[in-house]
Amino acid sequence: MIGMSMLLSITLLSCGQSESFPLQTANLNNHMTNTKTDTVTLGAGCFWCVEAVFQQLNGVLKVTSGYSGGHVANPTYEQVCEKNTGHVEVTQVVYDPTKITFDELLEVFWKTHDPTTVDQQGNDKGPQYRSAIFYNSNQQKEIATKYKTELDKSGSWPKPIVTSIEPLKNFYVAENYHQNYFNSNPDQMYCRYVIQPKLEKFEKVFKDKLKKNKQQ
Repeated sequence: MIGMSMLLSITLLSCGQSESFPLQTANLNNHMTNTKTDTVTLGAGCFWCVEAVFQQLNGVLKVTSGYSGGHVANPTYEQVCEKNTGHVEVTQVVYDPTKITFDELLEVFWKTHDPTTVDQQGNDKGPQYRSAIFYNSNQQKEIATKYKTELDKSGSWPKPIVTSIEPLKNFYVAENYHQNYFNSNPDQMYCRYVIQPKLEKFEKVFKDKLKKNKQQ
């Protein structure tokens, strides 16, 4: 049984309260040679969580954690955490549209975080954790806007969806140690008690969309 002190520490876990760990080089497999790809940049809370989710999807070729939407060039993680750069923690997803559609990516996006909380996901609080879609084309904008409107009308959530839909104006790759974070740090407390349970739920709901090595 987990003791009360452990329960309290788990409850208070947030993306910004990382344990110390060595700098690690990102392990991002690129299978994009001779493949027509598309890209979308998504903010849905801590990028460690979002990255871990989208890495599992069949048709997703590359996932990169970074910062978008702010006014400071080449921000550091520490600057973004100070909450005055305007940046959002985002995950940039490069995918093969013949294997997974933009609509399907949006379905995963909206079902794996709470899009009704302003500047917050769980215990992660601040403008860097706001829900956002940074689109790369008018088509992506139209699809995302229509999807958001329909979800609001459906009453899927008791509160209005606050996800912003914005053109991608900048994307700065986060520090190496943020890349492939969950896979590189499975025993880190935030990974064990926040990301792992989220992944388990996601994998059950989207079982048919997982890469073959993740399917049961």
